[in-house]
This record gives sequence, C-alpha cells and structure tokens, in this order.
Amino acid sequence: MKLFSREVAAFAGCLALMTTFTLNTNAQSKSPLPKNWHLLTYETDSVYGTSTEKAYKELLKGKKSTPVIVAVIDSGIDTLHEDLKPVLWTNPREIPGNGKDDDRNGYIDDIHGWNFLGGKDGSSVQEDSEEATREYFRIKEKYVNPDSALTKDDKDYAIWQKVKNKVGGSSNTQEKMEYRSMSKVQENVNKCESILKNFLGKDNFTLGELDSIQTTNQDVLLARNFMTRLLKSAQDPDITFKDFKSEFDEYMKDLKRKAEAGETPPNANRERIVGDNLEDIKDNKYGNNDVMGKFGFHGTHVSGIIAAVRNNGLGIEGVADNVKIMFVKAVPDGDERDKDVALAIRYAVDNGAQIINMSFGKPYSPHKDWVDDAVKYAESKGVLLVHAAGNDGNNNDSIPNFPNPNYLSGGKATNFITVGASSTGRGNDKVANFSNYGKNEVDLFAPGVQIYSTVPGGNSYRMASGTSMASPVVAGVAALVLSYYPELSAQQLKYVLEKSATPLPDSVKMVTKPGTRDEEIDFAELSRTGGIVNAYEALKLAATLKGENVKKKQHRAKMRPVRKN
Repeated sequence: MKLFSREVAAFAGCLALMTTFTLNTNAQSKSPLPKNWHLLTYETDSVYGTSTEKAYKELLKGKKSTPVIVAVIDSGIDTLHEDLKPVLWTNPREIPGNGKDDDRNGYIDDIHGWNFLGGKDGSSVQEDSEEATREYFRIKEKYVNPDSALTKDDKDYAIWQKVKNKVGGSSNTQEKMEYRSMSKVQENVNKCESILKNFLGKDNFTLGELDSIQTTNQDVLLARNFMTRLLKSAQDPDITFKDFKSEFDEYMKDLKRKAEAGETPPNANRERIVGDNLEDIKDNKYGNNDVMGKFGFHGTHVSGIIAAVRNNGLGIEGVADNVKIMFVKAVPDGDERDKDVALAIRYAVDNGAQIINMSFGKPYSPHKDWVDDAVKYAESKGVLLVHAAGNDGNNNDSIPNFPNPNYLSGGKATNFITVGASSTGRGNDKVANFSNYGKNEVDLFAPGVQIYSTVPGGNSYRMASGTSMASPVVAGVAALVLSYYPELSAQQLKYVLEKSATPLPDSVKMVTKPGTRDEEIDFAELSRTGGIVNAYEALKLAATLKGENVKKKQHRAKMRPVRKN
C-alpha cells in the first residue's frame, strides 16, 4: 500500500501532489461514508461491503466458534494498541524474556512472532532496495558487460532487458525527474507548514481547522489553500497534517530510493544489520523477536482489519471475532526478500498458523523456487495463503506479480487466493483504479478503499487504501468461516470464499478498467470469480459442506503447549 502516486499537476502556480486514489468516493452520497463500510451490505447500506455485520446478526447468534491463528507477514505491528493487544498470538511453548529458545525452534523469545529483518543487537532493517536494483547489480557483476555476454538463451537475458532500462535507462531517468519535481512539492509543503505553524501556534492541524482560518494575509491564505488541497487528496476526512506529512515523507524516501537505483550496491544495509548469507536458504536462524519496531503503520492497519477486538466500544470492529494474530516481520520500506518471505511462511506454518495474510508484492522474484517450496509446505499442512494483487493498475495475467501460486516446476497451488481491491460503490468507481486485476491470476475482489483501521501510536485509527487492505478483508472472512467450521480444509475454504463471491448488480456491472480513466470493462472479466467476497454467503455455503481437514488436525496436535524445565 502506497498513499501517493506518481502524478503531478499544476496548482496555484506550484506543483501539488495528487494521490493514487482519486476516486471521488463520496461525490454522489448524501450521507457520510460509514467507517465500517466494508462490513456492511449493499441492499441496506448502499455500499459494496462484505455483509459481515449481517452474518453476525442473522447467522451466528448463539453459535460457538473456535480460535483461529492468522499470521500476518508485514512491516511491523503496534503490540500495545488497545484494539490489538487482546488478540495477539502468544507462543505457548516460549517463556517470555528469559533469553532462551524454550521451544527449540531456533528463535529466541519469539513471543508474538518473529522479525526476519532484525539484527542481533536489536536493530532492524527499515529501508531496503528494490528487487529490480538487486537484479541489475547481480547480473552486471556476474557478466561484467551483460549486453555483450548474454544471449537470448541465457536465463538472465529477459530479466536484464527489463532491469537495465528501469535501473540504468530511460525509466530511471524519468524517476530522477519525478524526484526532482516532487522535491519542489516537498519544499512547498515545508514552507506552508512553517507559515501555518506560526499562524495557528501549533505544529499539527486538521482540515476543519484549515477551513476555519479567517485572515487577509495572502501568504497564510495561499498556504491554507495549498495544504487543504493536499490533505483532501488523501481521501481521509480525519487526516491530520502530521499524518499526511508522515506518509508524504515515506513516499519521498521511496521515490528517492528509486531515483538513486543503480548508483550504490543494494545489499549493504541488509548485510550490515542482519548479516545472514542472502544466497543460502539454509542459513535461516537470523533476526530478532522485535515484531513492533518503528515503522509498523502498514502491518498494524492490516492486522486491525482482520481482528481488531469486536464489541469493545473502541475504534473499529475486526472482520473475525475469534482470532489470534501471529506477526512475522519481513517487509521493509522497499522490496521484501524472497528468502525472508519463504522463511516467514515456514515459521507461521510451523507455529500453528491456519491462515497467512501477505499484503506485499513485487515484479521480480529471483528465488521464486524458495518461495514455491514454502507455499508447497503450507499447502501440505492445510494452511491458506491470502495475497494482495498489487496496486499498479496492471493485468496480472500478462505482468507477473510475486509471490503467486504458479509453481516454477509446473502446476498451481491449491491453497492460494489473490485479491483485488473494490470501492464503496457510492462514487464513480466501483473498482479501485489502482488495483491489479486478471481473469486468470486474480481470484476475487474485496473492499480496499478508505478502510478505517488501527495504526501505531496512542491507540490511533486511520483510513488507508490499497489491495493491501483488501487482502486482510478476505483473510478475515476466511478466519471467520474457519472459526465456525473448523473442519474445512484450506482447499474447501478457498472454494467457499470464491464460490460465494458476489457479482455487482447487472445495472452497474460495467466498471472503469483499473489503470485507465474511461475504458469500460465487465467487472466479471477482472477476476476468476467475477465477484466480491461475501461473509454472509460464505458462511451459508460452508454450512453445507462436510469438513475434510484431517491434516490440520494432525498438525495442530503437534503444536500442543510444551514447557521445558
């Protein structure tokens, strides 16, 4: 999930930032968008939600559920958040804080999960390189002069043709120009911040406070107008300037990293902090137990969507009501490493996760075989993997996004769901314009625009958009179904979610094709199912199936708590 896009437009004589999510979501609605819209129902609430609240009211009253462990592989989680602390998974075989590997799994004090970005000194990788940059350097170092050394028969030939342009060619030149342009926006943001801070007497403000400014000072008025436009572009009415600035600074760091790709070796930061052998999947006992860290916005938001405590009178309601979140930290600012992803999946499976959410992705996967092996391992243990389709407006059928269920050795994983992002239905767009899609490679869609959830620091909540938000909606529905029908296998669970996915009404089935401004396409052509995940229908379908999850029973029996003297 990225808040900002690469679009830049003229505004009041200066550059202004536009977001990926120019969705006009509320343009046609007479009432404010409910913060829990993704849990609501179209027939009664006029939003393309998941009918989750309807399911609780009509199908689940008086029924008992069993706890489900959902692993979230992501950037970090606020373990102190009021809406998440009660639902954190705690390793039953590990004694907290004794500095010992009580369960002998190779990971010391892995109380709530593990951090594969961590160093022995407690530090953690925050910024890492893009995979394209890593591939560029790998091939360049391997062949010295790849353009003359590589032939079309070499396995690196096609990769080199792509990355040399992106990292060392015209694409990188465009990103350098974009970074220079956006640096001017950053200068204007900083200037406006200073003006408004002096005028208001504080360093943080909301849209409402900007609207209330009354003055004849032209500098203040220009600053107010400029900042109002930027905050509104975030599509979150509750956003504060500090929130915006934090996201904007992250965007600028990401843009700078891309602009400087190819100038410095891409592995130095990782090697300095973590120190593992990146080319050896068997070198797997690295990292630390700090799943929180300093940059957990994304992972905290994702976790809240799945499992924030329901009916506690606080912030939000998670999709599922009987879940424990196991957190596995493997996603930095930049592209995740295949090695970390593979080991994160294995860690989650070995510690009893039944569902794994993966809200990340990238266009290259040099060690896909490692990830494939981990997916196969999860498949053999009856664990469902839920993955975000990506936010590039691309067709995944023709432009690969990794990880994916297609094994290099042939065949396709049966425990893997890929999720695109749908919108509220209240505005012009029914599908998020940024969402990737694919009649073959995307399985279904789920709400992924203006999703309100938990964020780090002070028990806070914020809206965010992306297929990163759509994926945990599906993972949450999967956990909800599994908690009431625990005998379902991963394959049955996948079947239930996909078979019960709900198409758009016939009157609005034509939607704007993601990545375009006005090209229309039948919503049914954007995914295999042609539908949006529906908790109510999924639970009704699950009730008709006979469970077949023998493997999971055996796997969970092995995970009984063990205390060692």
